[in-house]
Amino acid sequence: MYLRENPVLQRELLVNLRKHRSFVLLAIYQIVLASIVWIAWPQDLMMDLTTNPPSAKKLANLFFLGQYVIASLMAPSFAAGAVTGEKERSTYEMLLASPLRPGAIILGKIIASLTHLILFVVASVPIMVLCLPLGGLSVYEVLAAYLGLLISIILFGSISIFCSSYFSKTSHSLVVSYLVILPLVLGAIFLWQSLEQDGALRLKLIVLVLPPIAFTFVAIMGAASAKRMLYPPDLGSEGHEVIDIDREGEQAVGLVIQSDQFPDRLFAPPRKRDLMPDGCNPVYDKELHGEIFSQGTLMLRLAIQISMLLAIPMMGIFLFWKIESCVWFPIYVIVFNLLVGPVFLAGSMTSERERQTLGLLLTTNLTPWQILFGKFVVGFRVAGVLTSFLVWPFLLGVALNMSFWSNWLAVIQMLAVMVLVCLANSVLALLASLFSSRTSISLIGTYAALLVLYVLPPATSYVTRLLGFANSTVAFVDFFGFFSPFSALFAIPLDENLKYVYDEDPANIGDPSIVIGYLCFTVLFIALAILLMVVRLRSRKGLAI
Repeated sequence: MYLRENPVLQRELLVNLRKHRSFVLLAIYQIVLASIVWIAWPQDLMMDLTTNPPSAKKLANLFFLGQYVIASLMAPSFAAGAVTGEKERSTYEMLLASPLRPGAIILGKIIASLTHLILFVVASVPIMVLCLPLGGLSVYEVLAAYLGLLISIILFGSISIFCSSYFSKTSHSLVVSYLVILPLVLGAIFLWQSLEQDGALRLKLIVLVLPPIAFTFVAIMGAASAKRMLYPPDLGSEGHEVIDIDREGEQAVGLVIQSDQFPDRLFAPPRKRDLMPDGCNPVYDKELHGEIFSQGTLMLRLAIQISMLLAIPMMGIFLFWKIESCVWFPIYVIVFNLLVGPVFLAGSMTSERERQTLGLLLTTNLTPWQILFGKFVVGFRVAGVLTSFLVWPFLLGVALNMSFWSNWLAVIQMLAVMVLVCLANSVLALLASLFSSRTSISLIGTYAALLVLYVLPPATSYVTRLLGFANSTVAFVDFFGFFSPFSALFAIPLDENLKYVYDEDPANIGDPSIVIGYLCFTVLFIALAILLMVVRLRSRKGLAI
């Protein structure tokens, strides 16, 4: 019932592994990893294999860390919709009424969700074998690294399944999963790098300490998910959970959102109880009062609590203790908005298509600008208010630390980058929603585009410096930094008190042209995206299909 005769496991494996998307993702994954090895391959004409060449060690670390980050970011996308997908397809109630045990359902969902990703990791072994002849790397270290990678994937998948059992939308489950998993990924990378000189200790931690801790949490989260399916909450029509906002506020543990008080009403206003006034935008009024929080505020409360819990120690570290690394706090704000912001707009138009109401919306006398404005403002105000909760600690730390007073221009530039990032993320999510058929596709497409734009330029720049490429190559790669806000933040000029040192070359410290280039590029991108959406809505061809 749990493995050999589990219909949930069999059905999910057949559906997931037979899709064309599975083979395309596997090919892309292999190409990315092979590209990392090819780019980082030592260029020495002669190598002394009797010693441990540093280039081989750099190559192995880069390969493992690159694969770890990619696999960790992909795990929630495979598992976060395992249970919420049943709710969105209106099959959750039938699944609960089946004779299957809840534990068998959860186990089948976990195995089916992670099998494809585990195949990715196993398929990368031949690429890693190519690095062994370079020397400086033990077979046991490779096996331990892969063991840690597989355990991390199982842990992150279990976290995503756990979140999926508590939410009714895949987008909400995906965001909370990323908020929980991202600090764990960063902590694991920091631990791996800090133990680079002590390979024996790192091996013992991965083999002896990590498995029992990880599988204990996996068992606890699996049992909690199974218990929720055994004793489900009140279900209404088509298996949708019945949520009373007032009762949720009374029973909520921790943060409580009160829609009738300030500042909660800025982003979670109470339901509308009277008629709309004349001349108002009906799309804006409907989205704001009846749609965006129709499934409760659990995701919103968790996002606020997790982000503030991480913001307090980061404020003390980067704004008071290690002020030369102050740029990492704006990066944290940007990463938070990157994860949370798109979720409120990626389903703006796809939700209308999924409810089969997009055709009715297009037949009204509303202009494309009114439709886009109503959808955008509602989603952006929620994402903006959530992000502002992290901006206030930044402003407080800047005001209390006199080292920032002589860098007021740099602080303004950091704030400008953060504001434009919030706008660009929301606009891109709305654009993806207009050109996608489903909310999950829109959200994943938005995340993929943002990761390419934001992470690829600084990552490429870091790799070229790490592997000792020529200065001309490094300068050419740095030129594309205007695509990424991370590169723009690191390029903001600072004085001697706050200067962030990339390396020993003074020419690489601060580059205002990258900051100006990013600001201009982002404004142009937002304008072109808005123009494209207006043209798309005016044509109205194929939108209601």
